[in-house]
Amino acid sequence: MKRIPNNFETKHRNKVKIVKFIYKKGETSKQEISRELGLSMPTVLQNVKELLEDGIVTEVGKYQSTGGRKAGALALAKGHKYAVGIDITKNHISMVLVDTSGTVSVYKRLKRFYEDTVEYYEILGVELEVFLNENQIDKNKVLGVGLSIPGIVDTSNSVLLRTHVFKVSNLSLKKFSQFLKYEVAFSNDANSAAYAELRESAKNSIYLSLSNTVGGAVYINDEIYMGDNFKSAEFGHMVIEPNGRTCYCGKKGCMDVYCSALNLSKYTDENLDLFFDKLKDGDKDSKKAWDEYINYLAIAVSNLRMAFDCDIILGGYVGGYLEEYLVELGQAVMIYNNFDIDTTYIKSGKYKIEAAAVGAGIQFIERYFNSIY
Repeated sequence: MKRIPNNFETKHRNKVKIVKFIYKKGETSKQEISRELGLSMPTVLQNVKELLEDGIVTEVGKYQSTGGRKAGALALAKGHKYAVGIDITKNHISMVLVDTSGTVSVYKRLKRFYEDTVEYYEILGVELEVFLNENQIDKNKVLGVGLSIPGIVDTSNSVLLRTHVFKVSNLSLKKFSQFLKYEVAFSNDANSAAYAELRESAKNSIYLSLSNTVGGAVYINDEIYMGDNFKSAEFGHMVIEPNGRTCYCGKKGCMDVYCSALNLSKYTDENLDLFFDKLKDGDKDSKKAWDEYINYLAIAVSNLRMAFDCDIILGGYVGGYLEEYLVELGQAVMIYNNFDIDTTYIKSGKYKIEAAAVGAGIQFIERYFNSIY
């Protein structure tokens, strides 16, 4: 027999739906909430009243929805609560501050080489406190800290099973959190970035992360497919050039060897901005490197399209620059793909910086919304 929810549960569910709707829309009105969520206007008015009183929602002026007289506009209040996202890479620690309005207010990137030592983990805790103090954040408003880490992350057992980047295996994730004074959650870097990019999408999509390593995520039916062994979407280690250059994983011809950001930034002392500046200025060496990069990226994208037949979102360091090169990339992809009549399924990510850190932190915002009564 199906259980009927009581009035308290129904009210909780409606309030969560309203908060998430406002979060997704950015700005909306009571009328639009009622119409889009199928809730009665008295239900909406009561819930919005309580959300305003609790400081979760704020009035931000007038909102033009579908014509006619402008209604009062609602948005989530900035600075109500915060989450911190931290992306740990081989050479850097990146931190972002996300509030419950969805605003990424500040970010910071530190040059710090990863090493499995107490000193490193202690520095991680110290730098987090410095970051919060620099931005005058009330520590009582911090919901938690999300850590994005490259490698195969077993969150259920809190173990980093394997990472070629750090050259460690079966590492307890508690080492990373031992000096952090907040609730901590862990995730794979590519999955975190995909979550940031795709969490508001209703479409199945593939996320391809083009940073100093190549990774990705499969977003199907509103969730990230993890795989039987947490190894889903290790796109960087799909072979696209048989007997090609040796990858750090030991195989030859991996996508990572040809599509990582290092293939471009190595020409400009790891400065990707400078590489694209030189490319725009017509530098011959940069153009030659770019042409090779685009060709291999086109092979990778074509293969992913053949396998999954859905949108492909390009993110990571290189993804932040790709918007103005999508036509060029699309032309290259069509050389390898005669099943599609266009390449509008290829899209650049909306987060130009630190998508993995954003995704790692946002999960605490989602948890907070689900806890609202």
